Amino acid sequence: MRPCTTVMHLLLRCMRGCGRHSRNRMPRILRQLVSYIKLIFKSLYFNSLTNSEVVLDCILEPVFWTVEVVTRWFGMVFVFLVVALTSSVVFIAYVCLLPLVLQTYSTGWMMWHICYGNWILVMIVFHYYKATNTPPGYPPKMKNEVPFVSFCKKCVIPKPARSHHCGICKTCILKMDHHCPWLNNCVGHYNHRYFFSFCLFLTLGCMYCSISGRDLFIDAYNSIDEISQPPYTYKDRMFHKSVIYMWVLTSTVSVALGSLTLWHALLITRGETSIERHINNKEAKRLAKRGKVYRNPFSYGKLNNWKVFFGVEKRSHWLTRVLLPSGHTPYGDGLTWDIYPLKKNMMPV
Repeated sequence: MRPCTTVMHLLLRCMRGCGRHSRNRMPRILRQLVSYIKLIFKSLYFNSLTNSEVVLDCILEPVFWTVEVVTRWFGMVFVFLVVALTSSVVFIAYVCLLPLVLQTYSTGWMMWHICYGNWILVMIVFHYYKATNTPPGYPPKMKNEVPFVSFCKKCVIPKPARSHHCGICKTCILKMDHHCPWLNNCVGHYNHRYFFSFCLFLTLGCMYCSISGRDLFIDAYNSIDEISQPPYTYKDRMFHKSVIYMWVLTSTVSVALGSLTLWHALLITRGETSIERHINNKEAKRLAKRGKVYRNPFSYGKLNNWKVFFGVEKRSHWLTRVLLPSGHTPYGDGLTWDIYPLKKNMMPV
């Protein structure tokens, strides 16, 4: 502790000396930042429990703060990118590909492409809108009788089970999974289903465009490379470039977003969130050293976890609540997790 204390003391003296000479010349925002950094070092200097981990966390605190600020301010930019890229693919599909489908495919294949493509589009738009506009759920800030497992030192409120603090939203989130910049929103208890369904249907839509447009992509790519062919019109060149753009974008998103969707599907099967995955792994390792096996208290079995997640109570709900747009609320209030019928077999579907 003595070398660490000496270093902190020297840093504070340097910062104090620099602050006296340049205090009047610095802008207000820089003075606040310097004061914040000085407060971090003072908390280390006057804390008898200071160790290497605490020092490292405090040193990285400005980095975390920068990431949170950038993510918060650029949230609308990410949302705009999602809307713009999706709209561009839909525009190309309707303007360039749909006329070809109507001219070349048989009646059966034509109806399949029209019905499937529009169904996927409706599901993507609905779930993205709901995921971005539905609050994830917040713990009550007033005194109540809800049992809690810890206390949030930032919100200064009790934290129910499965809730965590989001540094970007500056509040605690019920059953928090993560903060998604592409939604400009946290993924929590009330919008987790919307987020996963959006990822799932967007992946299916991109795979559909990538597979069905493969031959058109090859033809367009070869047409651009062939020098001996007569020159194409401006309309032909734009058509070829649009097909190439659509195929590259949808293929890339299929791989990237498909991997993310599979990862979240695995988490749902286990009855845990992204944050709980790390917590459960640490707890499992800790108990393994004692010869014990850790069991997730929020898992009700693989199939029941999916039923709880989608809110399936009878067989028809697989259609009305999973394969069609549905705004039903999830089980429970996100504060307590005593879902009584789910410990065994929730429903015979």
